[in-house]
Amino acid sequence: MIPRVLTVAGSDSGGGAGIQADLKTMLALGVHGMSVITAVTAQNSVGVQGAWELPVEAVRAQYRSVVDDIGVQAVKTGMLASAELVEAVAELISGTDAPAVVDPVGVSKHGDPLLAASALESVRTRLLPAATVATPNLDEVAQLTGVIAESEHDLRRAAHAVLAYGPRWVLIKGGHLSGDAVDLLTDGTVEYWLRAPRHDNRHTHGTGCTLASAIACGLAKGRSVPEAVTAAKEYVTGAIAAGFALGSGIGPVDHGWALGRETS
Repeated sequence: MIPRVLTVAGSDSGGGAGIQADLKTMLALGVHGMSVITAVTAQNSVGVQGAWELPVEAVRAQYRSVVDDIGVQAVKTGMLASAELVEAVAELISGTDAPAVVDPVGVSKHGDPLLAASALESVRTRLLPAATVATPNLDEVAQLTGVIAESEHDLRRAAHAVLAYGPRWVLIKGGHLSGDAVDLLTDGTVEYWLRAPRHDNRHTHGTGCTLASAIACGLAKGRSVPEAVTAAKEYVTGAIAAGFALGSGIGPVDHGWALGRETS
């Protein structure tokens, strides 16, 4: 049977991030994508104009509907908006026999808040301990741990600060640093430094969602965490290189870059 991956995240009406990016990634990587929508955003290439979270009971019902009937080989979480949703989703994924990739989304690409400040403690104490892999960027590391990473040398300290909250693995994304795009994957014992050339392309909307979803796809296929993360890094690097203009602001990465494009 085709591997099945469930994304638990917010909807991006512009199609570049969130649920839409997750499902595009899953299609491109050969798995069956399913979704639990936690929030609806009014969002385009210049920012987030509005966000409305769904009731906890609606999120829980979507999750149980999919998992109890279809089943999953991996779960990925993104925008969870509130402490109540964070705690409900943490409980759900903790009770599911499948690896979980947690992208602790705090702000959008444009700096718009996507997680209530009151939810940070729930992310630390409930969600991160349920994660097979956590994938924070440097802003999210600072938000969750207080550790400010300003250079590649700081990534190890950032990783151990996140691991202290209980995820089995953490991928610290160094995309906000200068130089090559370098990420650190570690479980506190072994380290994998993942490097890729930095592409001169500002159209990078959806990068974090895409990377976390690609990792979940690899895990659903039975790959180890290092194998899944390495393959996901290669996929998202290609997607960033092929990112395209959309609207008047920051365009999305190209989730279908490896599939080829028909032109007329």
